[in-house]
Amino acid sequence: MLGLCLLVFSAGLAFAQSEVEVQVAQQTVAMPSAEKIVILVRNSLITLNGALQTGNYTVLRDIGAPGFRDANSAAKLSQIFSNLVIQKVDLSAVAVVAPQLAQQPVLDQEKGMLHLKGYFPGEPMQINFELLYQAVNGQWRLFGISVQPGTAQHAAPSAEASGAGEAMQE
Repeated sequence: MLGLCLLVFSAGLAFAQSEVEVQVAQQTVAMPSAEKIVILVRNSLITLNGALQTGNYTVLRDIGAPGFRDANSAAKLSQIFSNLVIQKVDLSAVAVVAPQLAQQPVLDQEKGMLHLKGYFPGEPMQINFELLYQAVNGQWRLFGISVQPGTAQHAAPSAEASGAGEAMQE
């Protein structure tokens, strides 16, 4: 299974283990509603967009699960997403365009993880995403994010596509 943290439009990878993972595994989590999933996706990408626009990745880091924060400093996230900045990627459309899921949300009860994969349609470019959230104290916290621009189509390409950046934690 793909470990996922932060993938935008640059290259990079980070992994971390957390004691929280063991604690989370003991919690029972429920699949969030469709509305909550849209909110999670939008909030994560809007936060990333703010980081891309300002160069300040502190908030993006701070909204993450403890293991994500431990694995990724603001400076490291800046490096990971530098290709998106160079490409002048603007994610602001995610605030008004409805995300399309490329696969059903996957809830891993054992690890307390929610995996989402999809895209925001657009012309001439769509925004492909893959997000991983961890249940921490009853809230879904960002554990991994992968975002990349792509040619408008109906299915999101794999995370291995060139020009992608990701920060990961497992």
